[in-house]
Amino acid sequence: MPAAMLSDEIAIANELLANAAPQEVLAWAVKRFHPKLLMATAFGAEGCCLIDMLSRIEPGVTLINLDTGYQFPETLDVRERIRQKYGIEVELVRPATTISEYEKAHGLPVHQTNPTQCCHDRKIVPLRAALERHTPLAWISAIRKDQTEDRGVADVVQWDKKFGLVKVNPLLRWTKREVWAHIAKHDVPYNDLHDRGYPSVGCWPCTKAVLPGHDERSGRWAGTAKKECGLHIDEKEGSGI
Repeated sequence: MPAAMLSDEIAIANELLANAAPQEVLAWAVKRFHPKLLMATAFGAEGCCLIDMLSRIEPGVTLINLDTGYQFPETLDVRERIRQKYGIEVELVRPATTISEYEKAHGLPVHQTNPTQCCHDRKIVPLRAALERHTPLAWISAIRKDQTEDRGVADVVQWDKKFGLVKVNPLLRWTKREVWAHIAKHDVPYNDLHDRGYPSVGCWPCTKAVLPGHDERSGRWAGTAKKECGLHIDEKEGSGI
């Protein structure tokens, strides 16, 4: 599906959905792309909100989680609670090597010396394999504009050049407050680490708790210039979203 074929439709979709609620954006995406629609989730608060919405709109949308091998136990626990509440199974997409095999091959934990390479090997490569297997035309993201400067330039519907897909961002204009209001209202399962100072949760070696009042993503790769895993921003080229 070449980007040129979709540019006009994407512009029309953004005009149509300019003031749409996340549920309306999801309903549009389901009508336009399902069953060739996929969502990758790390079980963050935003992703869990979208799963809750999809459970009422179209629970058959393909959901995957990039299980790097370094995920917190609390993160994987959310997957089970989602299955129990909604009957929705989130597919675990894993790298070709286990953590022990990966670290042995490199002689040390790669996340300590080159976290960008680790993200590429254990997230991007498995994601590309999953996309080849499922062949979606579009994927759903849980990003919000107010999370980072780069995410602030995103559109609700856009062309994802990196993966050759339409990217749909239903929660783009929501705030953190709106996310948590939805979780409370609908009793949405969420990661227990959010209650222990982790507003954004990634892999355990590269995620730290955040002090009250600090940027919600400041605990991700804390102490480094790294801000993204590469799913939304190409770290080498500094482009994406």
